[in-house]
Amino acid sequence: MIKTRLVKLLSHTKKYIVQMVLWQWIALLGQIAAIVSIGRMIDRILMHQMSSKVFLMTFMILAIAVAIRFLCDQMATRASFAASVDVKRILREKIYDKLLRLGASYREHVSTSEVVQMSTEGVEQLEIYFGKYLPQLFYSILAPVTLFIILSFISLKASAVLLICVPLIPISIVAVQKLAKKLLKKYWGLYTTLGDSFLENLQGMTTLKIYQADEMKAVEMDEQAQNFRKITMKVLTMQLNSTSVMDIIAYGGAAVGMITAIHQYIAGNITLGGTLIILLLASEFFIPLRLLGSFFHIAMNGMAASDKIFGLLDLKEVESGGSYFPQGELDISLDDVHFAYEKDREILKGITMNFPANSFISFVGESGCGKSTLAGILTARNRGYSGSIKVGGVDISQIREEELMAHMTKITHNSYLFAGTVEENLRMAKPDATREELEHVLEKVNLLAFLKEQDGLQTVLLEKGENFSGGQRQRLALARALLFDTPIYIFDEATSNIDMESEEMIMNVIRELSKTKMILFISHRLSNVVDSDCIYMMKDGIVAEEGTHEQLMCKKGRYQHLFDKQKELESYSANMLWNESLKKRVV
Repeated sequence: MIKTRLVKLLSHTKKYIVQMVLWQWIALLGQIAAIVSIGRMIDRILMHQMSSKVFLMTFMILAIAVAIRFLCDQMATRASFAASVDVKRILREKIYDKLLRLGASYREHVSTSEVVQMSTEGVEQLEIYFGKYLPQLFYSILAPVTLFIILSFISLKASAVLLICVPLIPISIVAVQKLAKKLLKKYWGLYTTLGDSFLENLQGMTTLKIYQADEMKAVEMDEQAQNFRKITMKVLTMQLNSTSVMDIIAYGGAAVGMITAIHQYIAGNITLGGTLIILLLASEFFIPLRLLGSFFHIAMNGMAASDKIFGLLDLKEVESGGSYFPQGELDISLDDVHFAYEKDREILKGITMNFPANSFISFVGESGCGKSTLAGILTARNRGYSGSIKVGGVDISQIREEELMAHMTKITHNSYLFAGTVEENLRMAKPDATREELEHVLEKVNLLAFLKEQDGLQTVLLEKGENFSGGQRQRLALARALLFDTPIYIFDEATSNIDMESEEMIMNVIRELSKTKMILFISHRLSNVVDSDCIYMMKDGIVAEEGTHEQLMCKKGRYQHLFDKQKELESYSANMLWNESLKKRVV
């Protein structure tokens, strides 16, 4: 019922748990004092020993007991809140720190939606575990013992009967625990799967609509939701059944204790006041444990969530080296590099490449040939490669990941833009940049004039820059990358899915940038790589051809075939557009 590792991880909350137990215990003592005073007063009334002094004393004890109960409830609530805050803060810090240590490659181990679920609902469940369940567990042990010690002076037999019945509730909890653990593990598995599917379908909603596949995905999600509903009902049924069992034990135990007390009264062994005290306090033996049973189901859910969290925290971290990024003229060399996402499916099959300093290197090839995988390896997003990759003579596995991030900039076709202003997005790259520097990079990408027609640097961006066109978003992402000013730039299909004008502007910037920086350029459009110092034609994870554009065209191989094919298609498209334009003019 107690997960030792979880308690050790959140040891800081122990003091709040102690405080909650202490305040609950003091409140119980106040309640006992109030009921005992009432019982003693009844005995005095029956013995004709009642006086105003006794009445006043009883009234004062009752008033003090009520005040103590109120104060203790408030203090226990404060301690519970403090424990909850600490739990959420510490666990979310642990999760975030782990993701930072995993680095850019964390998606190889865990999905983003699963991390979100763990750090939100999973942590919320554990908040209840520490804020409610654990304090109640210790109080449930302390309360019956305290009551037994006090009531044994009135009737040892009745108090012993009540104490003996108490362990029946935790026994039933332990019996349920084994079933609940398996059930909740399955519950959380289905829950995270459903979350992954929902997030993926939501992000790809536009694509699903275009291909009219939204109905198919809706059916799939309905099936997943149905499975989740079934497991949820099983969990609720298990909780309801166990709650019913605990109610029977609690009420039955209290009833047995009360009957014993009444029997003792009839036998003349205890007074009426003593009997009343036992009758009123009998339920207090079981109420704490009964409440523990209610918290138990939530706690089990929390422990199931903790298994997920510990699964993340236990992920093996690829040790990055402690070396700094080399300085000066940088070249990159790859020697017999292999990489696979899955054991039986190798993506890179022993590639060897050399990129001289300040060169413009391009990678072309069909989808799935390993271009983006190579870019991911260079930027530490893909780990677990074999072979050697050196930058300036230093193996990248020996370079600190933060150093790689600070000296390599990767720009993709969907570089993320955050909701906020243009200035806020740019300052991510250089927080201390002057206004002149910001405007300079915007002018380089031909975006400054457009922004001046809006609100300048304070132009508001929606999430992912949805209020900008595709070309504008890409140019803004490029401006941010230019401001970051790293010696190596990797462009992974950075000119895809944008208009021709924006594409040409971006290519002009890249060509200019290649004069002072190393450019690694991935593109499906071969006309953009013509000016490259070296072009690597990749196929099925190997280098099929390499050389300049002229050299590759002379080889009359795969590259030449694709280049001519694309040129033919582009000419055909241009003619079609020209004809359409003429038709419109005639009309």
